[in-house]
Amino acid sequence: MTSRAPVAALALLGAAGCMVGPNYRRPEVVTPPSFGELAPAAPAAGRSDAVADGIPTAWWTTFDDQLLMSLVTRTVQSNLTLQQAEARFLEARALRRIAAADLWPQVAATGSYTRERTSKNGLSLGGAGRIFNLFQAGFDANWEVDVFGGNRRAVEAADASVEAAEDDRNAVLVSLMGEVGLEYVTYRSLQQRIALGNQNLTAQQGTLDLTRRLFGAGLAPELDVQRAAAQVATTASTIPLLVQQAAQTMHALSVLLGQPPMTLQEELAAVGPIPKPPAQVAIGLPSELLLRRPDIARSERQLAAQTAEIGVATRDLFPRFFITGAASLQSVRASDFFDWQSRLLAIAPSFSWQIFSGGRIRANIALQTATQHEFLAAYEAAVLQAFQDVEDALVAFSHEQATRAQLQDAVRANERAADLARRAYTQGLTDFLTVLVAEQAVFTSQDTLAQTERDVALQLVALYKAVGGGWEAGAPAQEASASGS
Repeated sequence: MTSRAPVAALALLGAAGCMVGPNYRRPEVVTPPSFGELAPAAPAAGRSDAVADGIPTAWWTTFDDQLLMSLVTRTVQSNLTLQQAEARFLEARALRRIAAADLWPQVAATGSYTRERTSKNGLSLGGAGRIFNLFQAGFDANWEVDVFGGNRRAVEAADASVEAAEDDRNAVLVSLMGEVGLEYVTYRSLQQRIALGNQNLTAQQGTLDLTRRLFGAGLAPELDVQRAAAQVATTASTIPLLVQQAAQTMHALSVLLGQPPMTLQEELAAVGPIPKPPAQVAIGLPSELLLRRPDIARSERQLAAQTAEIGVATRDLFPRFFITGAASLQSVRASDFFDWQSRLLAIAPSFSWQIFSGGRIRANIALQTATQHEFLAAYEAAVLQAFQDVEDALVAFSHEQATRAQLQDAVRANERAADLARRAYTQGLTDFLTVLVAEQAVFTSQDTLAQTERDVALQLVALYKAVGGGWEAGAPAQEASASGS
């Protein structure tokens, strides 16, 4: 009988190439040859001829703003949300090692010493009232022969989960870099709007002083003085809210860096320009989007992992085979413990098969299959959402550029009109209401232009984020920071 045990074990190993459950195939997705908002048939006012193929791995460098570059680098190194994503990645790797351990024999070392005295008043095969010792040490081993591939499917699922966790970390990187860009551009825009508000407040205060002098000389009615004072107060009232918003944005940037809210107060105190987009913007091709967007890659890997889980569940329909063995030394005398005759060897092939479970196994297979269908729909939805994000960002970026060009013309015209109105008023050639309207138009158009300059930059950040740019440059810095800690 013992000579047949190794033969049976070899037969089981030969059958171990079988794997239950479906084999995974990446879903096929049809991609357009180009993005629709870049098509030649698009309206001229809604197109940007500055969009090209290819995408920079570190898109924030295209703004040529050293502080923005520094903020992105520091965010990658110390952001707490990113550290959580990195921890989830390490958790997935550890779970993969746990799953892979089931493919190998489990070996344990044992050792014991027993000293026993038999009872004189009880039943004793060795004689009443005897004292004896038992020394024992050896190894126990247990191995499940993965005949139907359930354990290998579990490792396959774990491998895909590790890759999904890595893609999740990259998705967090893309989101964080976009958020830093958004907050920084917003902060610089608020600084510009505060500066414009103070600049217009100074000009309007000059107009109020002039009106008061004319009123004192009897050359202007008190109504003009009150109107000028009201305009000064109205403009002044807009500045505190902008200062509040700038402070809150600075707080958000500091927290993104994993620092207390006031950390960047001194560093961001000096007024800086709104980051300007480069002359040419590169976004790549639609076919590259599926490879670049980490959220799509994460969704696809989750689908792969769930497909393998169907195999793990299906394994329970079949018997499971085990080989258990033991090798030890046993002796009642310490002097004979290492004698060859003290050896004890055992091998015990076995199997178990769940014959009846009330439908639990098939219900679990149905559950895993339905979950796979859910992940497939989620993957397809992620692909569609990615294409929508890019198209939305393209049309917004193009139209914001067109709006900016028109507002620049409007600001120049309003500034010229306000200058002419002030001169005409001092010469008595027009009424004061004309001056007020002209000055208010200047302030409104300048403030709107500053917001549009912000929106152009924000839409470009959104476009880079939509095409999944930046994680390649951010991941090495994040990994270097993790290894250094």
